[in-house]
Formats: sequence, C-alpha cells, structure tokens
Amino acid sequence: MNPKIFHAVCLMLLFFAAALTLPAQTAETAEKTKIEALISHIEGLEGATFIRNGSNYDASSAAKFLRAKWKKEGDKVKTTADFITHVASVSGTSGKPYVIRFKDGKELPCGDYLAARLKEP
Repeated sequence: MNPKIFHAVCLMLLFFAAALTLPAQTAETAEKTKIEALISHIEGLEGATFIRNGSNYDASSAAKFLRAKWKKEGDKVKTTADFITHVASVSGTSGKPYVIRFKDGKELPCGDYLAARLKEP
C-alpha cells in the first residue's frame, strides 16, 4: 500500500475512534459537573448542620468530606445517582444515614434531600 494512503487511512481511523469516545467523555463530564453542583449546594446551606455517625459538622466540613469520599469511591461513581447512593447517603463505617438539620430544625436524610434537588428544574 502506498505510504500516503496508509497514513491517510490511519488518520481517518484515529479521527473516528476519537469521535466515538467524545459522547462518553461529554456524558462523564456532565455527571461530574452535576455532582460538583450538588456538593457546592451542600456547602452553601447556611446554618445547616450535617450529622454523620452521631457527630455534627458545618456545611464546609460536609462538602470537604463528600469530595474526599467521592474521590475514594470514584470507581463506583459514574452518575449523580451513584454519587448519592455510594457517597452521600450512608456511612460506610456504621451504615447510618447522613442527615441534614436545617437552620429551622427540620431534618432530612442527605440522600433524599440530594435526590429531590436533582429533580428540581
């Protein structure tokens, strides 16, 4: 085969291979963006207390913890639903659910709260 044709065919194959992976990368990036938005939302909950394994944490500490756990559990987290299930709902240590106590005193399981946030427009 002519070397110029061979190189052209190789370049076309590389182009098509890259084009096939683009939608997957875009979807993955979109999910990561949604997850980070959920964590940022948690971080911005003024006056909220986060209860994990019987201890209270402020919003900033909760966000740091969620980011660290997300990084640790990264192979299990492909979607926002995975994030809520594997990272933001229950303690891997105790099995107890994470709870958010809002400044008005109302308490909700963190996983339920985040799942509801996802459904909002």
